[in-house]
Amino acid sequence: MGRRFVTIFAIFVFFTSLAMAAGVQPAALDIVGLYKITGIDPNLTGHGLSIGLVCRSDTYVDSKPQNDYKPDISHKCFKDSNVRFFDDNSIDPGVSSHSTAIASILTGSDANAFYPPLGKFSYKSAVPDAKLNVYEFWHFITDYVFPGHWPKDDLLTMSLGWSSESWWTRGIDNMAENFGLLVVASIGNGKNSYDLPLYPAAGSNVLAVGVVDSVGKISEFGAPDANRSTAGPTLDGRCKPDIVAPGNCLVAVAGTDGLYRPTGDYSSFAAPVVAGVASMLIQKAKSDPNLQFAASSFAGNCIMKSILMTGAKKLPGWHKGYAGSDDDYEYPLDFKQGAGMVDGLASYKILTAGMQRDGDVNTTGWDINIIEPNYAVEKVYRFHTTAAKSRLAATLVWNRIYENQYPFNLQLNLWSDLQLQLRSVNDKGEYKFVDYSDSPVDNVEHLYVPLDPNTTYEVVVSYSPGSQLPEGLTSYGLSWQVSGEKP
Repeated sequence: MGRRFVTIFAIFVFFTSLAMAAGVQPAALDIVGLYKITGIDPNLTGHGLSIGLVCRSDTYVDSKPQNDYKPDISHKCFKDSNVRFFDDNSIDPGVSSHSTAIASILTGSDANAFYPPLGKFSYKSAVPDAKLNVYEFWHFITDYVFPGHWPKDDLLTMSLGWSSESWWTRGIDNMAENFGLLVVASIGNGKNSYDLPLYPAAGSNVLAVGVVDSVGKISEFGAPDANRSTAGPTLDGRCKPDIVAPGNCLVAVAGTDGLYRPTGDYSSFAAPVVAGVASMLIQKAKSDPNLQFAASSFAGNCIMKSILMTGAKKLPGWHKGYAGSDDDYEYPLDFKQGAGMVDGLASYKILTAGMQRDGDVNTTGWDINIIEPNYAVEKVYRFHTTAAKSRLAATLVWNRIYENQYPFNLQLNLWSDLQLQLRSVNDKGEYKFVDYSDSPVDNVEHLYVPLDPNTTYEVVVSYSPGSQLPEGLTSYGLSWQVSGEKP
């Protein structure tokens, strides 16, 4: 009896340890804090949200796509998913392993999943209750980008890319600006793929996502490697990627009823991780009247991009611009990490800190605003520190403006060059310069600066001195967070 009890107990401990080790997957979503957000707000499952997933066909014959772009929704993780497909119906649509993996990260769900090295685990995607609209790439370009039509999704994500700018990549930038639509795209898979950041991720108004390295496991990640995650700058000197995320996720295997496997370190799978976090933030913003401006068609993409970048975690080696002892003020981001690795919980706290107009503000918050084309005009955000050790992260984002029809050329007369500056103010009202970010080509500026305690600071948005002033107003999104201070 005693020996039997010991055996049963040992078996129980073995399977319990397996379950504890496996936990909830994909682990990448846990690493970026997504499951922590649902712990705070369990309603953020994507309900009422529509995600547009643009997928390239897996095979081409004489340059013609063969319509095999669809996620395999017969896999059991999609049993309760709401998935629709959009293509030109020219060829019967087929299944794509690539799209199946991406879709499972976004909307898959399987409480009784199994993977031999882990045992039994719970598969919980980013936003299982969201509606997923899956577009075949060329259908999307023809029916939405070329005519400039809004696909009526809350955000778009694309894990595809080309090495050069084209009319359709500018059309996607135009779509992002026109509809305030956040577009999340993968930057490319390092030096073995292409030398330069890929479009549409390299586009000015798109959030470009690179991939961090998994350190031998699907639950441990290190800094990105340029051999596997394409690094900037772009050909015209802009900083890309904007942000990085884990990409090695357990995902659904197409053509099976319930098998899972890891993807490996590819930006294709880092992009839906970031899109999943963004989806939760957009759902939160849409559900709260005090936050709805962050998901509006008026520069909503700018503030969401800004919040994600401000909340990002700096990984080892983070440095603005080229490697060296000092930051390069004309380069707002690190060429491998962008603003850092997405941190969903930090971004959630920035969003929920609320919209705050220029003037006196809290140490965490955001604003959507407009600045007049005048060198003397400044938008000033003033706060006071108390913590002994703190650091400011702040990100300014605005859209490049493109023509509304083919070939969607850049409107140079509306080109804006903004500057982001930090200065301190003493009791006599005297200013002291602290830091600034002023790229002549980027439409993103980013600060990451240590602060002194018991000091008043001002974050200042202005036009870059001596730059070409646009022929109209410039709308922008700004977010900030002082670590060590209560929101």
